[in-house]
Formats: sequence, C-alpha cells, structure tokens
Amino acid sequence: MLLHSTRRQAPPVTFREALMSGIAPDGGLYLPVGLPPLAPAQIEAWRGLPLSTLSVRLAEQLLSGEASPDAIDRLVRDAFSFPAPTVHVERRSFVLELFHGPTLAFKDFGARFLARFFGHFLAERGDHATILVATSGDTGSAVAHGFHQVTNIRVVLLYPAGRVSPFQEAQMSALGGNVIALAVPGTFDDCQRLVKAAFLDPSLEALKLSSANSINIGRLIPQSFYYFASYLSMGGTPGEPVVFSVPSGNLGNLTAGVMAQRLGLPVRRFVAAANVNDVLPEYLRTGVYRARPAISTLSNAMDVGDPSNFPRLLELHGGDLAAMQQNLEGITVGEGETRATIRALYERTGYVLDPHGAVAYAAAQRYSRTSGIDVPIISLATAHPGKFGRAVAEELGFEPPLPEAFRDWEKWPRAIESLPDTRFETFRRFLTDYRQAQGA
Repeated sequence: MLLHSTRRQAPPVTFREALMSGIAPDGGLYLPVGLPPLAPAQIEAWRGLPLSTLSVRLAEQLLSGEASPDAIDRLVRDAFSFPAPTVHVERRSFVLELFHGPTLAFKDFGARFLARFFGHFLAERGDHATILVATSGDTGSAVAHGFHQVTNIRVVLLYPAGRVSPFQEAQMSALGGNVIALAVPGTFDDCQRLVKAAFLDPSLEALKLSSANSINIGRLIPQSFYYFASYLSMGGTPGEPVVFSVPSGNLGNLTAGVMAQRLGLPVRRFVAAANVNDVLPEYLRTGVYRARPAISTLSNAMDVGDPSNFPRLLELHGGDLAAMQQNLEGITVGEGETRATIRALYERTGYVLDPHGAVAYAAAQRYSRTSGIDVPIISLATAHPGKFGRAVAEELGFEPPLPEAFRDWEKWPRAIESLPDTRFETFRRFLTDYRQAQGA
C-alpha cells in the first residue's frame, strides 16, 4: 500500500513509513493512493466470520507486503480480541456497539491495532519513539492502554484540564510507566495545536515523534473494519445498501467509514451527526469551512472546533463539495435533543445510550423522518453509557453500571503532569526537560 499526503507536497510512502511518522513532512495527512473496491461476492463470502477473522482478511488485502502473513494474523487478532455487536433496537434502526474493549470506547480498535504494529516495526529495527496524542477524552485512555508497557515507546497524552469526564481522566492517568497524562489549561483545539507544532519543530527530532491520534492512518484503517463487520452481521438482504449515522468530532470515525465505502461496502449515505460544534454540517450547508473555538457539551469527545481529518474527508470526495453533499448528510443535535433521545429511547425500548451515541441516534431518526428513504440505519455507539453515568442519570434516574472490572475506578492511583499555559514554547520545554530527566 502506498500513501500520499493530502497536501501533495511530499513523496508517497509505505504504510510502515506513514504509521511511524504520523504526519507527512509537508504537514499533510496520509491517505491511501486509491482504495480499489473489493468484489461484492468476496465481501458476502465473509458473512458470519468473527470480527477478528474478518479483520485479518481485510488487513491481508490492504497490508500485503508490509508485514508477514503470520505477523498480520497475530497482531490483528490480538488487537481485535473483543466483540462489536450490532443490536437491533427498533424497526429499521440498529446500534453498532463499539464499547466492549478495555477502555469501553470505540477508540480501542484503532489504538490497539496501531500500538501492536508500531511496536512490531520498532522491534524490527531496534528503535525508539515518542507518541504525542491530543485527546478530548476517549482517545487518551485507549492509547494509554494500547501502548502501556510497549517497549521503547513513551506516550504523552495532552488533554484539556477539566473538560474530560473524571472516569476518562482516571483511565489516562492510572497507568504511569511509559504513559504521561498531561493536563493543558485550554481546549482540545489547544492540545491539537501543540501536537501539530511539535511535529514540525526540527529541534525535537531526537524524540522521534509520532502520533496515535486519528491523524495517524494506522488508527483509521482498522476502524474501517468494523463497518464491514456491522453490515455483514445485521442479517439484511445481501447487497442492500445501508446508512451509517456517525458521531462526528475530529472526523476520524467518519473518514474510516468512507474508506470502507471506497473499499466496496454498500453504504447508501453517511449521517455526519454533530453536537453544537458542527463544523462539518455547516460546511455541507454553506460550502464554507469555519474553524472556531470548541464549546463544551455532554458529548465531550465531539467538542472539536477545527477537526483535523477534514482534509482527508475532502480528498476522499475528490475535493468536490457537491460529492460530499451527496454522500454525507450533516445534522446538528443540540443538548436538549441529546437528553431527550436518551430518555425517549429508554422509555420505548429499555436501551441505554451514552451522550455520543444519543447524538448519532437522534440524527439517524431525523434523517429517517425527513429523507423518506426506508433503509436500515446503523448508529454508532462509541462509548459505554456507564462512562457518562452522571449525565445519563440526570435523564433516567439511575447510573448505568460499569462492567465489574471498572467499578472501583475512583480508587485508582493518579499520575498527572500539568502545563502552566498553552504556549508552544512551554510544551517544547516540557518535552525536552522530561526527556533529559528520563535519560532518553
């Protein structure tokens, strides 16, 4: 697989090179050079396969030559060691549950895949790296657990202080070791700005920086796999197109879905479900991309005012606004509608959604009412409702229980570093001082 930069000012690279560098030298994001579609018969032949086996088949198609077949099989099965069931909720509405991994969020899929391949490639060349991650919540905990104790890798997680849930902060800061939780006195966009600036700073080259955010293509490729798994597991008519409603913040999950579509998955359309930080829906309405400061909401992982994956999404549609408008339906869901959806769905069916899944489900229902198109709609539930127990309890009167292994999270130890301000010079000094203190 060859990948090119969305800015087209850097030469194409292999998957291994793109994964290890994270961002292209011209500041662009890597994207595969063409995604040749799989034959419909080949996709249908995979119906009934477990998620791990299906993911191995897709990885073999995409990564042939990047690692040995045995390594691909071993690494992918280890990464995808938990289920992603698609649940029939009501009529033609389904929910793809992506919260059964070790941190109870969809980002476990991409983070574990990336960590295993990253560690494999580093071990082959006896090298080291520093992973920088800007997170609005679930990415940080997924990356922390995915990379914890991976040899020769240090991870620095930047998150907006006071703007992630207490449980998310506990997951990021409880591990220690090679994982550093760094609280930033600003927004997610400040965290993302610091990370991007660090990648382009030649004075930090000795750290061998890379990323585990969705700016790293190694996160997005595996996320495309569960779209195939969901379609093939829902028991519909072979070849019947579906609609996916995707909670959209930094746009990595939506981009992965469009990649699956380009690989031949029969998707009629995507609903880009946003909270009030609706940069993409606004762009689809007006043709104007307007970055702005993020606003805090219940669905905090979607509180992004300048989504970094927008260039990839635009590139996948040939840079054509009309093509994006045809394939993507942008829908904005406010806080009141998010809360009402949690309540109403539970009252109708007994099913409990977290705020992010509620945004997706509300948008799916609105799309179903207004489009007049009667096709299966699969909403992505990207986090366990127990991770947002207080918000859910405000609507339902009870906190959804977390799985047993997580119920004592308030007693977990915390190791948190803090930045005094959001200036890049301050962050650069933190990275260099920490490296010297660790003797690396």
